[in-house]
Amino acid sequence: MPRRILVLSASVGAGHLRAAEAVTLALRQLAPGDEVRSVDVLDLTNAVFRRVYGKLYLDLVNKAPHALGYFYDRLDRPSRSGKNRGDALRRVVQRANLPRLTRLLTAEPWDLAVSTHFLPAEVIAGLKKRNGLPLPHATVTTDFETHRLWVNAPCERYFTATEEGARYLAHWGAPADGTFATGIPVHPVFAAPKDQAACRKKHALSADRPVVLQLAGGFGVGPVEKLFDALLEVDRPIHLVAVSGRNAKLKARLAARPVPARHRVTVLGFTTEIDELMAAADLVVSKPGGLTTSEALARGAAMVVVNPIPGQESRNSDFLLENGAAIKANTAATLGYKVGALLADPARLAAMRAAVTRIARPRAAFDVAAKALELIR
Repeated sequence: MPRRILVLSASVGAGHLRAAEAVTLALRQLAPGDEVRSVDVLDLTNAVFRRVYGKLYLDLVNKAPHALGYFYDRLDRPSRSGKNRGDALRRVVQRANLPRLTRLLTAEPWDLAVSTHFLPAEVIAGLKKRNGLPLPHATVTTDFETHRLWVNAPCERYFTATEEGARYLAHWGAPADGTFATGIPVHPVFAAPKDQAACRKKHALSADRPVVLQLAGGFGVGPVEKLFDALLEVDRPIHLVAVSGRNAKLKARLAARPVPARHRVTVLGFTTEIDELMAAADLVVSKPGGLTTSEALARGAAMVVVNPIPGQESRNSDFLLENGAAIKANTAATLGYKVGALLADPARLAAMRAAVTRIARPRAAFDVAAKALELIR
């Protein structure tokens, strides 16, 4: 009889869903006879809660990132009284708005649940404590450092990007013997090596100059045009590939911008071949989201970090810089200069790529899936 496995996430940004997809695909490869179902828990709630929980995050990212950073840091600390009344209130609100998730977890028999966001993890932990829900559960974190909200007991296993992240979860009560530093799960396609020259040829990219890949995220938001213009100021000839995501207007504006004769430019919209574009690139210029960063590392690309969101992305940036896998441009005004200086120093770029290879975890999804499957009795 096939075992039934539930992979849960929440569409708060794109990274949690991409991690869920990666784990789902890895589980299906490792356990092809089992039923694996992936669910965005915000599809199981009302429009108001979905708007507040999901859309508000994107609004803060775009309009008030420092406010987001404040809340991130504030929620990573317990209350002064030690009673954590805010946690209790949050759980009450979540239970009231997620009865369909509760029914999904309790009305059907499941052999294993894996969460790539702390919202479903918190709901499962509550059901285990209140109702004795007999469901083995694993939580997968999606940034290079961890946060107090990821710890929701009881939970049998935790998977983190780094050993430092694992130790921080242990500080908040996660079991040390049940926490594993696997890396952040990325799509299984990143586990297969790709030849840079072949990827450049397939996508009509230059073989005679560095390829710089600029990413704007799935929604194509932020100061993308300023960064694009700054990259065109690089002195040496480059082939700039700009991916505008699902923002068609942004793609049109980028495609219409004048390009210096020394450069070549390719402007793309949403693509499912980002792994090949990363393999083709010498540098990836991007915000340091956990999933995007892990994908770039898996493809061996050094990174140029721009505009990290205060909170989790600024901590991701710290991780990359500490390990020598990235440089950081604090303003668009200096981006072209810093990229040009790096491309003019082959030894430094080679050292960065070696650091990337050292910390990359392209098979993280399979490691997570294998360790999670051990929980099924």
